[in-house]
Amino acid sequence: MIVAPSLLSCNFANMAEEVIRIERAGADLVHLDVMDGHFVPNITIGPGIIKSLRPITRLPFDVHLMIEHPLKYVDDFADAGADIITFHVEAASDIDKTIDKIVSRGVVPGLVIKPKTPASAVFSYLDRVGMVLVMTVEPGFGGQSFMADMMPKLVELRAECARRGLDVLLEVDGGISEKTVFAAAEAGADICVSGTGIFKAKDASQAITILRNSDNKDHSLFDRIIRK
Repeated sequence: MIVAPSLLSCNFANMAEEVIRIERAGADLVHLDVMDGHFVPNITIGPGIIKSLRPITRLPFDVHLMIEHPLKYVDDFADAGADIITFHVEAASDIDKTIDKIVSRGVVPGLVIKPKTPASAVFSYLDRVGMVLVMTVEPGFGGQSFMADMMPKLVELRAECARRGLDVLLEVDGGISEKTVFAAAEAGADICVSGTGIFKAKDASQAITILRNSDNKDHSLFDRIIRK
């Protein structure tokens, strides 16, 4: 399992040190949740903070846009150093145009679906994205409980990708811990996002190791899509 600690649960007063800490602990990605106070009822970080963090780590930046108009801000986040930009199918921007814009910037595009959105909502775009993120909580706040009834979406997405011979990474975000990650792994997840489960753990390295060992997939697909 590829592990992406979510900075939403880090100590914001020491964000740079927290990024360094998770890199040393063995993280594969840094997950950055961007919220605008409109698409979700919270406000977090923007491209300026991401840009300031970019020089301190080699880890890829997985930028999750929980914003109403993602197309308007693709350039800002690409310039800030995003390696992956995921945005919601429920957002207001045209999906095809937003994917095109992300690709034009040399960044991996990904789509996100909320708990009430069916997996089929992304089927027509699977050949154009590198990742699909299935939310296992309602987006907008950290520390929520894992929604196990989202796992059939992962199964459905994995089957659709296999049927069409598509290489698409499947990511899960929300309530992921050592107690819930095995269900996600069994359903077909490649990447798990974990905030509280890593940043609030007594030993971040041990927490990451437990998450990683929940599945025995290799990293070849991740390397092809993300590390290129």
